[in-house]
Amino acid sequence: MKLLSATDRYIARLIAVPLAGTLVVAAMLLILDKMLRLFDFVAAQGGPVSVVWRMLANMIPEYLSLGIPIGVMLGILLAFRRLALSSELDVLRGVGLSPTRLMKVPYIFTIAFALINLAIVGFIQPYSRYAYEGLQYELRSGALGASIKVGEFTNLGKGMTLRIEESRDRGRDLHGIFVRVDKMNSLAEGEGQVQNKIKDQSLAVTAARGTFMATDDPDVIILRLTDGVMVQRSDKIATPRILSFSSHDLPIDLPKIENFRGRGDADRELTLPELVRLSAAPGTDLAMRYEMRANFHFRMAEVAMMLLLPLAALAFAIPPKRSTSALGVFLSIVFIVTYHKVNQYAEDMGAAGRIDPIIALWVPFFAFGALICWMYYVVAYKPGGQPISALEAVFSKTTRWVVKGLQSVRKRLGHKI
Repeated sequence: MKLLSATDRYIARLIAVPLAGTLVVAAMLLILDKMLRLFDFVAAQGGPVSVVWRMLANMIPEYLSLGIPIGVMLGILLAFRRLALSSELDVLRGVGLSPTRLMKVPYIFTIAFALINLAIVGFIQPYSRYAYEGLQYELRSGALGASIKVGEFTNLGKGMTLRIEESRDRGRDLHGIFVRVDKMNSLAEGEGQVQNKIKDQSLAVTAARGTFMATDDPDVIILRLTDGVMVQRSDKIATPRILSFSSHDLPIDLPKIENFRGRGDADRELTLPELVRLSAAPGTDLAMRYEMRANFHFRMAEVAMMLLLPLAALAFAIPPKRSTSALGVFLSIVFIVTYHKVNQYAEDMGAAGRIDPIIALWVPFFAFGALICWMYYVVAYKPGGQPISALEAVFSKTTRWVVKGLQSVRKRLGHKI
């Protein structure tokens, strides 16, 4: 006996195409929206453009966790809507295939994608989120090679300010340079090159041209200046010293960058086993315990809701008889987004300790689940049942009213012309 009948394979083909298309479109829309903001952020921080693609790659698991439920819902919904509009659904039910039997293939897709989503939110997304936060930190700290903006004062390490009027050849040829160094003067003593710092000293340099050069020390670079003037002031010098030079090398100590924090300092960067273990650990702070528990139940409730999506999809997919209204498609998206937002609010309430995370996250789940089961019962086991019939009637009347209004406006404009 075959696992899937010809009818099951037919339904599977109807589901697969819109499911894949919806998943790709949803992920791409989220990525494009984030891409624009990342380009602005990276440009403001002066980082390389290549980091945008690395940050977007680390955001893909999060966007997939949002796009998979939408893709599963719309894939199943559009497949059964097509069967309903072509009267094939009535034929299938007429030959003895009950709604429960028709749910076989949708649940195969749903269980497979629910397991994928569990792996994403439980194990993959924590690591990708940590990598994304690490890239943000490196951008802000300058570890990725922040650029010096032309026409603006830039701090290079402690007590050093640099301003450049013009940059050519991708930053290799600098013009109109001003450098000021406060409280720093290094004197080499003996063979050990011991560095002694003299305080209360400042150095101001202007040069026509300059370029950065690497050294053997990765923490030090050389700014080679050409055709400039140097002014040195110190408490030990009665009058400032002024020196004209044709070429001068100015060493610059790169600022030390602290290492990024460890993974797990934020609850969303922990895997599901880590959340369970640390939330039950005796030494865990009470506020952090609430956050971990709330985040754990948030992830589990989001995945568990996927198991009810095929029932909701069938209820939203079947329009009233002799109607081709697409209101169910719109309501299904609103339904998923609403549940996701309610879960986010419940997570915040549970993390703050106002409500126990179990009550905050699972009460909405059972409430939405009861609504889905009622809708499925009405559409599957009540002859002519339509759970959103009242909304369909209001939507139909509103549509007719809007169409008539547009037609009357068009006629009036036509007469005036």
